[in-house]
Amino acid sequence: MKKPTFLYGTAWKEADTERCVSAAIRAGFRAIDTANQRKHYFEEGVGAALRKALDARTVAREDLFIQTKFTSLGGQDSRLPYETGASATQQVKQSFASSLIHLGVDHIDSYILHGPSRAVGLSDHDWEVWRAIEALKSERRVGHIGISNVSAEQLELLIEKAALKPDYVQNRCYARRGWDHDVREICDAHGIVYQGFSLLTANDEIFGHKKFQQLTQQYQCTPAQLVFAFARSVGMLPLTGTTDPSHMSEDLKSELIQLKPEDSKAILRISAS
Repeated sequence: MKKPTFLYGTAWKEADTERCVSAAIRAGFRAIDTANQRKHYFEEGVGAALRKALDARTVAREDLFIQTKFTSLGGQDSRLPYETGASATQQVKQSFASSLIHLGVDHIDSYILHGPSRAVGLSDHDWEVWRAIEALKSERRVGHIGISNVSAEQLELLIEKAALKPDYVQNRCYARRGWDHDVREICDAHGIVYQGFSLLTANDEIFGHKKFQQLTQQYQCTPAQLVFAFARSVGMLPLTGTTDPSHMSEDLKSELIQLKPEDSKAILRISAS
């Protein structure tokens, strides 16, 4: 499919995952984000929903954008998708094969390293994982590759030394930190698509701001719709994880909102105040 304009996120839904993904597809979402990390995701539940939608011909595989992630040992619990004693290369291969089974597909549209293994720099383990992910793209088993939960310094290092640079970066995005300005700036300079998550839950402090409330009235939209429209206006690919079908439909309607440049700048100023 063409590059998505809105991602539906599946973290922290546990047994409700299948219902939520099915509802998201019915609402009109065609891009689904998950991870092979049982600690926070139920990838098999995502797959169950996808299979039902595909079997019912609600949607065709070529119309779906499926994104999942490789999570290193430090981000996992005891329910691992790979052998603990395997090399990082083998762990990526095992996790990827497991994801294909969970999701019931034969290729992944976007495969993400679920964050570096340490807070500063990139370890030898991270580089071995990245090379294994690069190989999956070179073999055309995945369409795009990326990294999440990454700092500006780590992203610059990856871009500088990787054989294949990331197509996507996915970060939690805080208004009070300039909407991750430094990372977004690097992405913009290198043609990388920035995916923003926790756009609502991390930023509810701006909803009570007078200017923000004025803009919701001006555009006749919900606070969530305004945040998602703003995200697009500054070049982000937004992610929502709502479990409410009515909110799913409302969130998708944010794609119809075209913010004036001065209104996007006003929201940026709110974040800096």
